[in-house]
This record gives sequence, C-alpha cells and structure tokens, in this order.
Amino acid sequence: MADDVQTLPVVARLFPEILSGEKTSTIRWREEVIRPGALRFVCEGASGRVADVMVMRCTDMPLSEAAAFVGRAADWPDPVMLDGMREHYPEITLADIVQVVEFRLADRA
Repeated sequence: MADDVQTLPVVARLFPEILSGEKTSTIRWREEVIRPGALRFVCEGASGRVADVMVMRCTDMPLSEAAAFVGRAADWPDPVMLDGMREHYPEITLADIVQVVEFRLADRA
C-alpha cells in the first residue's frame, strides 16, 4: 500500500477479528472521514501490527440504526450498542450521526 493510505487505529482486542476477516465493519464518530479505497488498521499498543483492507462503502446514519445496518441488531440492542460505543466515545448518544465503514481484507477478492 502507498504511504499516503488512510489509517485508523483499532483496539487490540478487535485486531484478530480484522485479520481473520470476521470483522468487516467499524463505526466511527467525530473522527476523520473515511472514504472507499485502501485503508490500514493499526493495532493500538502494537504499532508494528497492521491490517490492510479495502473500504467498500461508507454510510452516515444515527447510531441507533447502525447495528441493524450491519446485520447485528440481535447482538447489539440499543443499550449494548451505546455502552460499547461509550468505551471509545463517552459523550455519544443513540441520536448522533456515525460513519459506518464496511471493508474486506485487501488480499481477498
């Protein structure tokens, strides 16, 4: 990947899911806007660990709609979603607009 590729930090506990291809989306709030194309995830606490992905689609929506959008409504009811997001964004509410970034590993078709 080129040196000017988009980058995003990711918490270490989620990094294996990205590497395995199990995690195919991320939800971001009030961060740099991501665009379709090449993206490099950098594992927090281990900056040498990276995962290159291809961003397929970026969609803005209220946080309250994000779980259903990525097919995880049963896993992430509103209180669970809000608690999980507040670990990273303490001030976020279900009404806030987030960016849902959908991706696949760069070496997979």
